[in-house]
Amino acid sequence: MTKKLAVFQHSPWEGPGLFLLQAAKLNKIELIIIKAWEKIFPDPIDYDGFIILGGSANVHEEDLYPFLVAEKKSLQEILAANTPCLGICLGHQLLADALGAQIGPNFCYSIGISQAFLTITGRNHSIFKGFASPFPTFKWHAQAVIPPVPRHFQILATSQECQVEAFSIKERPHIIGIQFDNNAAHPDDATAWYEQDHAWLSSLSPAPIDKGHLLAELASKKDQIELQFNLLFSSFCTML
Repeated sequence: MTKKLAVFQHSPWEGPGLFLLQAAKLNKIELIIIKAWEKIFPDPIDYDGFIILGGSANVHEEDLYPFLVAEKKSLQEILAANTPCLGICLGHQLLADALGAQIGPNFCYSIGISQAFLTITGRNHSIFKGFASPFPTFKWHAQAVIPPVPRHFQILATSQECQVEAFSIKERPHIIGIQFDNNAAHPDDATAWYEQDHAWLSSLSPAPIDKGHLLAELASKKDQIELQFNLLFSSFCTML
């Protein structure tokens, strides 16, 4: 029987990403898109697992993004049901918030290609099976999990720009957050993101993010990120 994953999407233009769509096809996984802004969230029992995507919202901006109220309730139901869940970028932050971590402005913003380093725990976690360390990441955020990290969290990966690049929960290895957007690291996805988020990108620094440089970096790492995201997604599928 085909496994079904519910994918929480937070804006019309920021979809699953070409690498995620490809990985789902390779693993024969059906993705059901849940449009968070419609404020209708599913019963966890109806799905084998959940993916929470990134988006423009910050975790505590319920006034600007009212759907966050219903989504946070849905996340608590998913966690109570102990259903496998992978949070990506904003999804990583929402999941961490639901589990008791503090989310706020990071000490720096992180846009474009960076690299993450696996911790000892990360090297032994199945989600990163087959990964080298360090590995390339596609970043698009200014907020993060803020220290101190709750003791029931396990930090799986870290970086110079962000202490918690990936986490899981003790005795719940199927609950995972990743701060990076490698699911959408295809240059076509990045082009769309740049066009939609140009105003936000311009507000982050006096030095603008150069589109040509960004796409050139992505092109140079595309094959590696694609391969590693396929590995990560396949590993997540074994938890369903």
